[in-house]
Amino acid sequence: MFTKTDQELEKMGAKITTREIQQQPDLWKEAFQNYTAKKSEIDSFLGKITSTYPDQKIRVIFTGAGTSAYVGDTLRPYLNRAGDTSHFVFESIPTTDIVSAPLDNLRSDDPTILVSFARSGNSPESVATVELAEKLIKNLYQITITCAPEGHLAKKAENEDGNLLLLQPALSNDKGFAMTGSFSCMTLTAALIFDTSAEDKKTAWVDTMIKMGQEVISREDEIQAYADLDYDRITYLGSGSLSGLTREAQLKVLELTAGALTTIFDSSMGFRHGPKSYVNGKTIVFDFMSNDKYTRQYDVDILEEIKGDEICEKVVGVGTSDDNDFSGDNFFIKAGAKDLPELYQALPDVVFAQTFALMNSIKVNNTPDTPSASGTVNRVVKGVTIHDYE
Repeated sequence: MFTKTDQELEKMGAKITTREIQQQPDLWKEAFQNYTAKKSEIDSFLGKITSTYPDQKIRVIFTGAGTSAYVGDTLRPYLNRAGDTSHFVFESIPTTDIVSAPLDNLRSDDPTILVSFARSGNSPESVATVELAEKLIKNLYQITITCAPEGHLAKKAENEDGNLLLLQPALSNDKGFAMTGSFSCMTLTAALIFDTSAEDKKTAWVDTMIKMGQEVISREDEIQAYADLDYDRITYLGSGSLSGLTREAQLKVLELTAGALTTIFDSSMGFRHGPKSYVNGKTIVFDFMSNDKYTRQYDVDILEEIKGDEICEKVVGVGTSDDNDFSGDNFFIKAGAKDLPELYQALPDVVFAQTFALMNSIKVNNTPDTPSASGTVNRVVKGVTIHDYE
């Protein structure tokens, strides 16, 4: 797909999505440069909040809808280990949950930083979540991470002192149906903001990530070989932040094939507890393997178990080779590093998943740029009624 001409891709209805997947390593470099330029402002913003509440934990709520919600799901596990947990408690709560049940998710007396992730910034739930938080939380601060400077959330944040606006690279505002570069850039930006584990290593980690992403793109023939197999069910597994990533990986297949292929996601350990019933002879299973030596054991265990069952079309480990590797088929990213934290590993992993979803869209004779022929699912959600909250 990535070596085809624009004219060839246009005939397939795949030009926009293909190029938006392909450009991500370049966008990550730009997102890192943007973060570096704003670092002093970010540090000052967070520093004022933590100094105001020196003896109290501050809730950091990552929120968004759909793919934007899965940004938070990917961030939360890693940051509750590698972030500033002396001051912050990291949570991931979708806007759809907050809007439908605000008192289940927002606490009036808890100082809170609401981190809104949004491609367009115009989704009704995203706008309503901000309005509810401002109404219900006494001490509210906001970070708006969005790809559209003309969107409602960005315009609103421009005029508010307690709202830090972090615009993503212009080309991350995906024009295709599926979120690709928007997801990965917003995830990277939030990781850089809140990861306090090794400030001096971030440049090296991002450089490694970029090389890994470029490698995944260059090895599309190997991914195509998986797409050419005989399956109609796809499973994504992982642990920690890579478990959060599985939700986004499976959603890309659902979106780009318009549900023609069924998908499931779970944690590597949780899969045994019922969801494994999904696996049959027409299933392909992928596990995003952790670089954490302890956690990786559980990823490898489930891969070996499924391989030993001999009941699925293919089971594949995805990630970086280490001392403990799956004995079966692996897509090892050679540019990877054993010490690359899982949250940064997630971004080249998602390029793999996006590419696989793109190929499956073509496989089922769909058009990736406009996959929902019925129009029942839209790039920016429609048909949402936001009820007044009193």
